[in-house]
Amino acid sequence: MLAVLLAHAAAAFFAPPCVRALGRRGFYLLALVPAASLGWVIANWNSGRELRVSWAPGIHMNLDLRFDSLASIMSALVLGVGALILVYCASYFDDDDRQRLGIFAGYLVAFAGTMFGLVTSDNMLLLFTFWEATTVLSFLLVGHHAEQSAGRRAALQALLVTGAGGLAMLVGIILLGQRCDTYLLSEVLTRVDPADWSTGVALVLILIGALSKSAIVPLHFWLPGAMTAPTPVSAYLHAAAMVKAGIYLIARLAPAFSTAAPWHPIILTLGVGSMLLAGLRALQVTDLKLVLAFGTVSQLGFLITLVGMGTPDAALAGAALIVAHAMFKACLFMVVGIIDHSAGTRDLRRLSGVGRQAPVLCVTAILAGASMAGIPPLLGFVGKESALGAILDADNLTAPAKVMLGTGVVIGSMLTVGYSLRFLWGAFGSKSVAVGAPEPRLEWHRPSALFLAPPALLAVLSLATGLAAPWMDRLLRPYAATLPGPEPTHLALWHGFGHPLTLTMVVIACGLVLFEIRDRIGETTSPWLGNADRVYDKTLRAMDQLSLRMTGAIQRGSLPLNQALILVTLIALPTAMLAVGARARVGLRLWDSPMQLVIALIMIAMAIGATVMRNRLAGVLLVGVTGYGCGVLFALHGAPDLALTQFLVETLTLVIFVLVLRKFPAEIEPDRATAFKARRAILAALAGAAVAVLGAFATAARTTEPIWHGIPAYAYDFGGGKNAVNVLLVDIRAWDTLGEISVLVVAATGVASLMFRSRRFGTLPRAADAPGYDPDPDRPAWLPAATLLPARHRSMVLAMTTRLVFPTIMVLSVYFFFAGHNAPGGGFAGGLTAGLALVLRYLAGGRYELAEALPVEAGHLLGAGLTLSAGTATGSLLLGAPPLSSAIVEVTLPLVGHVKFVTAMLFDLGVYLIVVGLVLDVLRSLGARLDTETNTGPLPTVRSTRRER
Repeated sequence: MLAVLLAHAAAAFFAPPCVRALGRRGFYLLALVPAASLGWVIANWNSGRELRVSWAPGIHMNLDLRFDSLASIMSALVLGVGALILVYCASYFDDDDRQRLGIFAGYLVAFAGTMFGLVTSDNMLLLFTFWEATTVLSFLLVGHHAEQSAGRRAALQALLVTGAGGLAMLVGIILLGQRCDTYLLSEVLTRVDPADWSTGVALVLILIGALSKSAIVPLHFWLPGAMTAPTPVSAYLHAAAMVKAGIYLIARLAPAFSTAAPWHPIILTLGVGSMLLAGLRALQVTDLKLVLAFGTVSQLGFLITLVGMGTPDAALAGAALIVAHAMFKACLFMVVGIIDHSAGTRDLRRLSGVGRQAPVLCVTAILAGASMAGIPPLLGFVGKESALGAILDADNLTAPAKVMLGTGVVIGSMLTVGYSLRFLWGAFGSKSVAVGAPEPRLEWHRPSALFLAPPALLAVLSLATGLAAPWMDRLLRPYAATLPGPEPTHLALWHGFGHPLTLTMVVIACGLVLFEIRDRIGETTSPWLGNADRVYDKTLRAMDQLSLRMTGAIQRGSLPLNQALILVTLIALPTAMLAVGARARVGLRLWDSPMQLVIALIMIAMAIGATVMRNRLAGVLLVGVTGYGCGVLFALHGAPDLALTQFLVETLTLVIFVLVLRKFPAEIEPDRATAFKARRAILAALAGAAVAVLGAFATAARTTEPIWHGIPAYAYDFGGGKNAVNVLLVDIRAWDTLGEISVLVVAATGVASLMFRSRRFGTLPRAADAPGYDPDPDRPAWLPAATLLPARHRSMVLAMTTRLVFPTIMVLSVYFFFAGHNAPGGGFAGGLTAGLALVLRYLAGGRYELAEALPVEAGHLLGAGLTLSAGTATGSLLLGAPPLSSAIVEVTLPLVGHVKFVTAMLFDLGVYLIVVGLVLDVLRSLGARLDTETNTGPLPTVRSTRRER
């Protein structure tokens, strides 16, 4: 199972270069991956294989896979139809845009692997991960034609509906997992108590996700909208794969939850409702894909009713119809794609004589359409007749419920026959031109044999599996046996005369009548059936209006008001919770040494001074002093690593402030200066007091030994380092660090995007490219680009200092990086130190000198650092270890001696590169970019107040 997942992941990765190199023929090569995986599924059918890989057991995120009977059925459909769809794509698409086509192929292969992971997941959290991955991939595939507004709207609609359902499902999964004390689905089904009210709440939330994914009324409207996607997407995602995810989940839960109170009212009511409403809509629309789309919603309602009934007979019939539906609906979608390619339209009013032009395609569609309508001897008939018998014999339903359910299914089946005949007649019949009707199209471009092969194979399989019903019974029966109840009736093409056969004949006869009166069933007769899409639009508009009103009430464009709202929330909510909750006894020490009091008084004085200072630069410096004071407090408390980082961050922040303040006047303008505001002062004092009080109570609320007592020992034993702070960052809490450096990358990108409006990335200008640059080759310069600065912007003292200090700072940066695992330092401190060295070079030599100091694009450093850190985080998985787990390598080398290497250093190297890239990007954006726009150097221009003689 893991090999199947990895094979699809590799195929998705190599799909773009494969298609770019081979063109659309690359689809044939990619189809080998799901085809070979299908061979594995057949060889291991219902084997009960399990795979247990421990990944993050503390949060129940383990790779737990299970291959049972239901997983076998769904995997065969996902992989088999997926392979045929990839073969179909080779003829459907052109070679005009190989790059975008390669990305499309990668998404399609990734979707096949993701669906396989979904149906084999035994861990509910892992199942949800694959579930949401299918949502994202569906969004990308439906929006393949991103230049079309209809495609973008359909993709976003599908993402919002199924994504919102997925979030509801996640809450239900967590409730269910916590209730059963396990997230293994196989164990939940044995431990759960369906009668418990909390289980009912969790079940309803999970069903919301399943119903949204399978496009069940009232969440069905996204599926017809998704028909703007390329036909291979519709044939795969919306017929055989993605929409089956909700059906699969309900079928998986049915053995344990079918007796729960909310189960039957939700599933049976919405299932039959979907069957009826969507079936009627399929008789109204004129686009062949929309006919199939509404037919899909109708069939999904039928399937969800069967797998949700909770009896072995219904489960067996549901499994048979799941297989039948995947084959005939994928086949018919591919037929529509061929018609669209060859005739140039999908409007059934404009198609005429296609059956004569393409007899093979017509026979293919007739076989698939007959299976959809439930005509013998195809598999659709076998499943539908078994379904009617299962409903009539359901012993877990009351008599009125059976009558209502049976009546709804029979009427829905009549509609199915009607729209199946309407589809076949509209696509292939020869029509006469009615008065006022559009003239049918007669042009036809003959499709190739490879274009016809995938749908023809599925149509033949629909016939073959119907004739081989006993063989299908042996394959599908193991799943039906998992439901409580008597042994299910065998699947067979002929059960003799009885009520199911009688109902089938009535269904076919009434379906023929519906086909005959099809022209009388117009969209205007029942406009309320199509209102779901409009309800969606109104809901979005209402949410937009609500968000605008809330934003208008809270965010009024005033920075003081925004900050006041944030601080009031910070003060009010935690304080109120502290007042009503249990409180611990707090014991405080004013200080450990008098020096702390001195530093605190200095920080308070500087903070007060910053609030009244009118000179911008002086105010920034005073704020900086408070930061340096915090670093001194860290040092006094015996935390040199934190102190070092605080000093470096504060210094770099001051530099950034100075770069920005070059664009502002030195003094705050009188009209912008504000007098003392008592309310602001009170709010600031309350915020500080609230943070201090909450911190004191949080510390005093501990009832067990604090974890920091064991961190030094854990850092050395498990992380291989004596510096507990650095080991925490790159090993024990490395997930937090990975998130933080990702935020740094986003911040750097945002800063540069604000400054570079037309082009985000690019290399800094080199001195050799500057006009008038003519260095003396006999006199090498330490700062080669400094001569390009105007004389008034040069500082001889700064240049000489930089020449002496820059190499020393860089060596110190490297030392901090290598020594950080056992001494103060680390990748973050080392990167900040290197950043300060770059600041010196920039201040001394300008933007050209910055490029001479580090001739690397900032984006490359950021990308390389993030890739290295993320690669280190996931690389341990390939070795069967938890993510971000460190390996310690110790060797003894000649002349060097004993060397101890921890793989966490690679993660730290990624942090180092990201920090250097961030500083370079900030200097490039706020420094070099402003220099170019203002035509000045890195330092502010000093204007003389006296007239120059």
